[in-house]
Amino acid sequence: MVGSRWIKNYIIAFTAECWIIGFLSFGIAFFSHITDLYIVGFLTIVFRGVVFPIMLMKMVRKLNIQRELHMVIPASTGIFISILLVIFSYLAGTHLMMTMNVNSTLLILALVSMFSIKLLGFLLLSIRDQAISKILALLVLENGIFLGSLFLVPEMPIFVELVILFDLLIVVASFGVLVNYINTHIGSTSTKELTQLVG
Repeated sequence: MVGSRWIKNYIIAFTAECWIIGFLSFGIAFFSHITDLYIVGFLTIVFRGVVFPIMLMKMVRKLNIQRELHMVIPASTGIFISILLVIFSYLAGTHLMMTMNVNSTLLILALVSMFSIKLLGFLLLSIRDQAISKILALLVLENGIFLGSLFLVPEMPIFVELVILFDLLIVVASFGVLVNYINTHIGSTSTKELTQLVG
């Protein structure tokens, strides 16, 4: 997502991330014998991995937006910053676990993955201008939070996941309306143009 200009690639990468998280839910459910996680994994794949990408693809086709026209930084610089963020996440996660006297490799990897995805989500928010890219960045951020809770608090009640999915559905639909509004009144979906909506 950081190294490409094509919005379709962003959506494909986000979809793959959601499917991986869904299958991780199945794996955790199998090994921890928490049956609710099977439902959480199924809902993750259906909503995050199928419904949201379809909604976003429809937005892309309707607005005829193929790629980011203006990038804050070049793709190569974005990838380099991403690598630094992942290294920082690893160092921070391992240091935190050592401070807490936790020796579980799985928990360390979960914490590092959570930090990495959240930091990459913030990076995407910072370097992308298209409104749809901003939506995807927010969804990536939420994936990071969800992944962390999946590993650190696997007993999380299923109704919490249902509430989160419903909220995300509302967010994506609301952003779709906002993107259409921006495009109608400004003729562009770049968030740089939002200052023109003042007044």
